[in-house]
Amino acid sequence: MTAPEGRYAWTVTVGEKGQIVIPKQAREVFGIKPGDTLLLLGDERQGIAIPPKAAMDVLAKQIFGPGKPDPA
Repeated sequence: MTAPEGRYAWTVTVGEKGQIVIPKQAREVFGIKPGDTLLLLGDERQGIAIPPKAAMDVLAKQIFGPGKPDPA
């Protein structure tokens, strides 16, 4: 079975400390680097999602509104 273009699926194993390793291909596709902060979303019916990093900015702006302009 071939995945639709731009769609991916990986499996991960949860370690004893509850940690997962993001597969190398996933890190490359989504530009995830060591030290990056990721947003983990959960829904008891739909599961867990880790949206792209850009989604964090969008979500923050929706919650807090636009930031103050930088002083000139």
